Amino acid sequence: MNFPELLNLINTLSVSKQDFYTVSKKLEEKIFSLSKTDLKKIILEIGIIPEKIQHDSSEEKLFSKATDIVLAKTFQELGLNSSVNKERANCADVVAKSKTHDYTLVADAKAFRLSRTAKNQKDFKVKSMSDWKGDNDFAILVCPYFQYPKTNSQIYGQALDNNICLLSWEHLLLFLNNSIKENNKVNLAKIWNISKELSKKVTINNKDNNMNFHNTGNKIINNYLKIKTEKENKVFAKCKKVIVSRGKEEIEYWNKEIDRIKKYSKEKAIEELLKALKIEEKIKVIDKFISSLMGK
Repeated sequence: MNFPELLNLINTLSVSKQDFYTVSKKLEEKIFSLSKTDLKKIILEIGIIPEKIQHDSSEEKLFSKATDIVLAKTFQELGLNSSVNKERANCADVVAKSKTHDYTLVADAKAFRLSRTAKNQKDFKVKSMSDWKGDNDFAILVCPYFQYPKTNSQIYGQALDNNICLLSWEHLLLFLNNSIKENNKVNLAKIWNISKELSKKVTINNKDNNMNFHNTGNKIINNYLKIKTEKENKVFAKCKKVIVSRGKEEIEYWNKEIDRIKKYSKEKAIEELLKALKIEEKIKVIDKFISSLMGK
């Protein structure tokens, strides 16, 4: 399975009349059965939500679930027992347990649209990860590497303060490409604990600096896992090419949408505008509220 095939599966399941739990289970079974080779193909693109997936749609919710499942599957490939939480509210999406080193972790997977560059702290939920960690030893946030803030950000300081490991899909691809797998000799807790390591090297005044993770952090990871910097550069360069290619596809999608909309009749354009503004829904909400005040 490649990424386009995964998208087709997500679309097919999202329009089926089955409940979300059932379609999520089918998606999980499919992703958990992936070979390592196919998993790497998916990881390469899973961090980007396609523009054609409508915001807040059932398809978008299922895509989000797919990122959780892919992350859990990746932990399995790294030698851990891992599963996806059945509940979505107020808990991390993924849980994992070491088979050999007696630790547990929680993790959260993120994907973003290329058209949404303005992201704030709430998008990353670093502080929430600290709460969700609970009695687990580690908490990990996995985002697209190149969509982390490029300048200083409080999320980096929050990660250091709360010992949250900031990783990326690109890092996970690097691990799989180098056949990293936890065993008696390899303890990945060193990676999950990277914020604690960084906090020893970072001053309070410099804790929001993005280079703590994207420079010093990368060096710590590479040194421990014995991954040459050249190999990291090669993987990250490949990921950049894929992002550029995906970006061109997304632009093409929106250009086609522009052409389609330009062909609308006046009536159709008005209808679509009213739908986009959700005016009727707003009227219903207001009417329901004032009716409740009038005892109706």
